[in-house]
Amino acid sequence: MSENANTTINGTQPSSCSSNPTAEKIGKTIAYCLIFLVSLTGNTVIGVIVYKSKTMRKPINFFIVNMAMSDLLFPIILIPSEIQGLYIDSWLIGGPLGQALCKLVVFVPDVSNVVSIQSVVLIAVDRFGAVVYPLRSPLISSKLCPFFIVATWIVAMAIFSPYLVAFKLVEYPEGLVCIIQWNEAFGENSSIKNYFTSLIVVLCFIPLLLIANLYIIIFQKLKSQKIPGEQSISAGQ
Repeated sequence: MSENANTTINGTQPSSCSSNPTAEKIGKTIAYCLIFLVSLTGNTVIGVIVYKSKTMRKPINFFIVNMAMSDLLFPIILIPSEIQGLYIDSWLIGGPLGQALCKLVVFVPDVSNVVSIQSVVLIAVDRFGAVVYPLRSPLISSKLCPFFIVATWIVAMAIFSPYLVAFKLVEYPEGLVCIIQWNEAFGENSSIKNYFTSLIVVLCFIPLLLIANLYIIIFQKLKSQKIPGEQSISAGQ
């Protein structure tokens, strides 16, 4: 989850940017811009290659494209906000548009992260089926692939839907601040700590264990297989 979700955006999160030398701010700005360009170029190229090449249009490659498109959203939404935060401590846009942007700047990057995590899990499942059960029908067929891709986005958006309620643009004497107001949105009985703890377990530990187990099984399967022709050569000797 993005660190912004645990505090505020542009204004209340602890920052030493205001005391940083101008050179450091410029250096960070250049680094952000380079990351943005590399991400934009790399992820776009992946999508174009799979789209133009019919032989590449397989479930595993569609999941890679899904992950690339989700990764593309992360810098597009987050990096402009980070660059602005280097130079201006308050939120620039007010009104309904400002409220919407306040929610989206935290919502979209975390949705992007979870879509990528789910895509990696689906790739592992696809490889598991192809290696361990090569003669059976694919676990994820081409017809089911679009369903799983759409499902990754729906699940991710559902998980972080509380952000759309909890994050609000609040006006202080120093300026506008995008801040999370969890108790105000969901009541005192709702614990933000429990919410984020659940996210860590469901979105980090469980996928990690699942992916690790699947690839361990794949490794053992490949290790147990003999190279074609090896058995006949051994018999001939």
